[in-house]
Amino acid sequence: MALARYEPWDVLNQLHRQINRVFDSQAAANGLGDSSATADWIPPADIAEYKDRFVLKFDVPGVNVSAIDITLDQGVLTIGGQREQEAADAGAERTRVERPQGRFYRRFTLPDTVDAAAVRAAGRNGILEVTIPKQPKAQPRRIEVSVA
Repeated sequence: MALARYEPWDVLNQLHRQINRVFDSQAAANGLGDSSATADWIPPADIAEYKDRFVLKFDVPGVNVSAIDITLDQGVLTIGGQREQEAADAGAERTRVERPQGRFYRRFTLPDTVDAAAVRAAGRNGILEVTIPKQPKAQPRRIEVSVA
């Protein structure tokens, strides 16, 4: 007799994923969503705001950073890519896959204060870091009043 690990929330999580798929497919059918925006998984992100920049960090282990597509268009930052599915081991009797595979996609609306031309991204050790600098604030100008 084999022991099986009991996961009390597994059924609820499966139901949640199925309901999301139904709503996503319904939105796409009604023209409310972009079919290219569908994702198999969503990488977790950390967002930090500093005085002069925003920094976004994404966990994307197993994803080649050169295959990640980053665009900034009309104030919307879009991060997309794909984690390739590993070949199944033919010798395994049973497998359990917990790491998500397939396409990922995230979008962020940025404030008007960002410098879109200076955005840069770097990836290392499964972490993608996107740095978005802010535009320098206009300094107040003192206006001299002259005697007429």
